[in-house]
Amino acid sequence: MPRLSRAIAALLAASLLSLTALAATSSAAPAASAAATCSISGKQRDLGATYVTSVRAYGLSCRSALRLVRSSHRCRRSRGGADGRCPRVDGYRCSESRTSAPTQYDSRATCRRGSRRVVQRYTQNT
Repeated sequence: MPRLSRAIAALLAASLLSLTALAATSSAAPAASAAATCSISGKQRDLGATYVTSVRAYGLSCRSALRLVRSSHRCRRSRGGADGRCPRVDGYRCSESRTSAPTQYDSRATCRRGSRRVVQRYTQNT
């Protein structure tokens, strides 16, 4: 009987260990793909456009997302000034949709690389 008790205890310990490992990996996986609304408080005018209104990061940190936002605006300005567009930035494919007014436009720009995505909204004076 003691052998059976040890076998059951070993089986229970192995099951507990595998459940712990499963819980650790399952809790880490959604965080990588979950959306993060990045805080841009006090940085709205320092990110490259006239005024950045929001930044959301999917699958990467907000720090990396804000770095990409700055790079995209730097690229956009070098390719046509305020009205410029930049289809590729730092390995990301970028697209945007704009709503124009006579002196400014509002844009929703999305940059993707694999499962990573950064969505920003900004206003640019022309």
